[in-house]
Amino acid sequence: MKFVLPFLLFLLQACAMTPVNDAASDARTIALLTRQADDWDQAIVRKDRAAIESNMAEDFRQIDGAGNVETKKSFVDDLVSPQLTIDPYKVEEFDVRLYGDTALLSGRTRMTGKYDGKPFASHYRYIDIYVKRDGRWRIVSVQISKIPA
Repeated sequence: MKFVLPFLLFLLQACAMTPVNDAASDARTIALLTRQADDWDQAIVRKDRAAIESNMAEDFRQIDGAGNVETKKSFVDDLVSPQLTIDPYKVEEFDVRLYGDTALLSGRTRMTGKYDGKPFASHYRYIDIYVKRDGRWRIVSVQISKIPA
């Protein structure tokens, strides 16, 4: 009996410290990430450098459709370039999957705009990886795969 009580106290304490991911908590996190991703897309269209960067981790990386790797700086510099204009776009087949403090956001996007005055159109699938650090979700990685015309 003298070993049972300390073990039960340890077990109760361990259970109290273990976070519980219930359906309501997951739904709130999914709603938050959905809004955050939508806000980020809108910031990209309007070329709001501060808003784009505030959603990104410092160690952010993108792998583009050609397999090139971009850093946070190169990614944002390309987006806010005066040569690039992106029309408002809509994400389709949007999905969020949660894995503790990591979330995978995926979907399909048809994007149009102009680069250096010339119209472009692209169609791709993407996966954005968000990580919760210091109580805040930030995007750490993007990978896109072009969908042929």
